[in-house]
Amino acid sequence: MLLQVPLSKKKIEDYRKLIKDDLYQEIKELAGQFRGLKIVHINATSLGGGVAEILNTLAPLTNDLGIKCQWFVLPPDKKFFTITKKIHNSLQSEGVILTSEEKSFYLSKNQEIAGFLEDIKADIWIIHDPQPLALISYYPKLRPAILRLHIDLSRPQEETWKFLLPHMQKYDKIIFSIKDFVHGDISKGKIKIFPPAIDPLSPKNISLNPESSKSILQDLEINIDKPLITQVSRFDIWKDPLGVIRAYYLAKKEIPDLQLALVGLILARDDPEAMEIFKKVRKHASGDPDIFMFSDIRKINIENDVLINAFQVASDVILQKSIKEGFGLTVTEAMWKARPVIGGNVGGIKIQIKNGKNGFLVNSPEEAAKRIVQLIKNPGMANQIGKEAKKTVGEKFLIPRLLRDYLKLFTELI
Repeated sequence: MLLQVPLSKKKIEDYRKLIKDDLYQEIKELAGQFRGLKIVHINATSLGGGVAEILNTLAPLTNDLGIKCQWFVLPPDKKFFTITKKIHNSLQSEGVILTSEEKSFYLSKNQEIAGFLEDIKADIWIIHDPQPLALISYYPKLRPAILRLHIDLSRPQEETWKFLLPHMQKYDKIIFSIKDFVHGDISKGKIKIFPPAIDPLSPKNISLNPESSKSILQDLEINIDKPLITQVSRFDIWKDPLGVIRAYYLAKKEIPDLQLALVGLILARDDPEAMEIFKKVRKHASGDPDIFMFSDIRKINIENDVLINAFQVASDVILQKSIKEGFGLTVTEAMWKARPVIGGNVGGIKIQIKNGKNGFLVNSPEEAAKRIVQLIKNPGMANQIGKEAKKTVGEKFLIPRLLRDYLKLFTELI
């Protein structure tokens, strides 16, 4: 059965001082025509990952506007999530091929879950990412329906693409984060482009005192008197943790007391591959006392969001050296905290970072190392880039803007 996620209460009024007046008024006006409308979101999990973080705020704010919103997640199933992780990687061009048995299991699981939709009523359905994508083929009443994809579909593995395309084509609208992710087989009339966003009032993003942040890091045996670079990301091949370590070693030649933190607490139930990647990275980093790796929240006496907030505030430089990236909310989070960010020159990172102005884009560990050294040795430059980064997020990537984008899309469906 589908599991309903309990929603907290949030008010759009609380965000008013953080956004422009015209955006606030547009949200209120758009929402006025949809009072009583019922929206249902379905995704893989309520813990870990950007989709869950977004829905934790987006759904309550939708309710606050007088629009009824519910959020459901799939029941945990290790075999199913192992297959959907393969689908995820395959769609992002990795050469993995699904077996006939895996395809059948994926479809049968979607068919099974679709059987529970009869008890859920909605005026608009929003389905997130590949895990529940095929529901629409087993529940004809899933109308109107939006498919929200957070991954790069520009060059998918062909067999996987042909397998999923017939299901995708049944959706009324398909949302992508950036234009570069759109596959040519998808009808232009279905396509909508708008990027994700962060909640500036969440525990992860509210202003955390620098001294409090440093105290948290000290408790984790990190030397706050030595320079620190951090990547906050799940342990995933596309986040290139080995490339981050390579960049660290190169930069350490010029900054001998440099420290590296890899913060990738394994929370998402739909990512069984993460622990395997973590073990490989740990083996690669073994023996260096200045590399700190965090994967198990049970071993850390602090909430996940506060931990990430502390690292992003207290680090000299934040990295997100992805080689594939849907959007990169960790980039947005760090920029909102006025930190200088070095990001991979890929995907959604490219629409956030303007190279040399509000951060740096890199294509290799060597380029990343060069920028690490440059920023740490030039704190004035790092400070200015951080200020520009925060300004960018305030203008483009806060959750009220994303809420407005969904409301505008609803006008095309209702």
